Amino acid sequence: MDSLEARIGYKFANASLLKEALTHPSLAYETKQYHFDNQRLEYLGDAVIQLILTDELYHLFPKFSEGKLTKMRSRLVSRDGLMRFAEKINLGNELLLGKGEAASGGSSRPSNLADALEALSGAIYLDGGFEKAREFILGNFRNFIEEIAKEPYEINPKGKLQEHLQSIAPSSPSYRIVSHEGPDHDKNFVAEVSWENIELGRGEGSSKKEAETSAAEDALKKKLWKG
Repeated sequence: MDSLEARIGYKFANASLLKEALTHPSLAYETKQYHFDNQRLEYLGDAVIQLILTDELYHLFPKFSEGKLTKMRSRLVSRDGLMRFAEKINLGNELLLGKGEAASGGSSRPSNLADALEALSGAIYLDGGFEKAREFILGNFRNFIEEIAKEPYEINPKGKLQEHLQSIAPSSPSYRIVSHEGPDHDKNFVAEVSWENIELGRGEGSSKKEAETSAAEDALKKKLWKG
């Protein structure tokens, strides 16, 4: 855990808070420590991140309407946005998972990474206070905020992909849900997008729509239609 603290630039006074932030519910269940997992910290961290980013965007964009600010914040705190920064600090390597969750790729699962980043933010807030949490969150989100400042309007990845492909050929991309797992209240869907018999990308999400959007984003990054 020292390596994680070095990467995030924050040393915990209460090491048990860090351990709690990294403990996935699957491990808590296996060890029968049912109340020692990162779900409560995730709940707190979500609110801390929302407040800090809301304040930052409010002051950065004084002429933007409430609607535009809300869309910008939504992009930052989406599962993909949070996962992006969890990957940046290699958070998946630090997660404490149950055996089954670890065996099924839990350390790289988008929902686990996003949840852990929220939990880590909540833990820093409890351990070091609001300003330390603000330093951590803005330090991680700064580049993404700058990207959004250059292109502040929400992009529709599925629409953008369709535009690209139809400029090459008249056929449209097709989406397919290839798998889904989890209980009804916490489903995880995997979608695939293909075109002209080429699989262009895959993505995950808590709904079919979110998974398809993620698959379109993956396709836009890979650009496999260019051969």
